[in-house]
Amino acid sequence: MKPALDENLAACHTCDKVSDLSHPHCPRCGAPLHGRKQDSIQRCLALGFAGILAYIPANLMPIMLVTQLGVEEPSTILGGVATFWEMHAYPVAITIFIASVMIPGLKFLALGFLCAAATGKITMDPPFANRIYWLTELVGRWSMVDVFVVAILVGLVHMGDLMTIRPGPAAIAFGAMVILTMLAAHAFDPKLIWDQIRKSQNKPLSK
Repeated sequence: MKPALDENLAACHTCDKVSDLSHPHCPRCGAPLHGRKQDSIQRCLALGFAGILAYIPANLMPIMLVTQLGVEEPSTILGGVATFWEMHAYPVAITIFIASVMIPGLKFLALGFLCAAATGKITMDPPFANRIYWLTELVGRWSMVDVFVVAILVGLVHMGDLMTIRPGPAAIAFGAMVILTMLAAHAFDPKLIWDQIRKSQNKPLSK
């Protein structure tokens, strides 16, 4: 069975209607029609590197500022993990570490491996690559747990001059990092990995 691209057909990236590529726009929704996401790897890498640049200050700068009895104490993500660990709140510490530190780091690595596989730098089984891509998009929504916690604390903990909690600069960097990685995952086209396999097998592939 030939791929749809060899038959000059492609599914719309907006509504999934399969149409002839001779039409510049989808006949159903009017979105631009193309066989593969345009400049997919370049946009994925650019957004991924921008996300890494935001990931560094997100972990090094304070994510919230706690003012208690006139004394302000900044708290970073890793500092919060250490505090919860010392309080023997192990599930909370582990959850924050996994969602805010480990998952974003693994997401950057996954996007890097996917781009390398799509360009032929490494060999990856396409079904396995598709599962990695699916997981990368799935876990992206859980990466904002720290920002949600800070937002809830800011709204709940306000005791006049006794204690106040304000979001720190890392909250903005962290939110930007999550958005950039989600956009990077959305920009990547997993079909490029199958194209690379076909290219390595010297099979024809329409443009």
